[in-house]
Amino acid sequence: MSITLTDQDKLTLQTAAYGAVSLMSAAAAAGGSPHKAATDGSIALSSATGLVGHVLAKPKGMKLNGKSVAGLADQVLPALTAAVGLLEKQDRAEAENFRSTVLVAIEATGQRHKGEPSPTMADMARKITAALDAA
Repeated sequence: MSITLTDQDKLTLQTAAYGAVSLMSAAAAAGGSPHKAATDGSIALSSATGLVGHVLAKPKGMKLNGKSVAGLADQVLPALTAAVGLLEKQDRAEAENFRSTVLVAIEATGQRHKGEPSPTMADMARKITAALDAA
């Protein structure tokens, strides 16, 4: 099945994926390593394959707005739901690829923590997962 994504669709996927990494990075600030978390999550996104990998490889025009974590979440969480929904309409496998790519990226943001992620990071990961599952 051929998938057709508009420029706006691609922007939604990019905003959702990179925004999820940004949210996890903000949550990592409590542990003192937000830049490392962002780097690890971004590397995970750039390692994606399939259509999702092509879309995430070259984010253009993406603007993550928000003067606070709450403001960023207001933009990113609905984008996650929308991204999965628009992919599911065309190809369920690619929707699952997007979902698993984002989940790997959020897991990568917490890999530098020994043992369990901080409560802040675990809570943010739950919110991101819920947004992915809401589609």
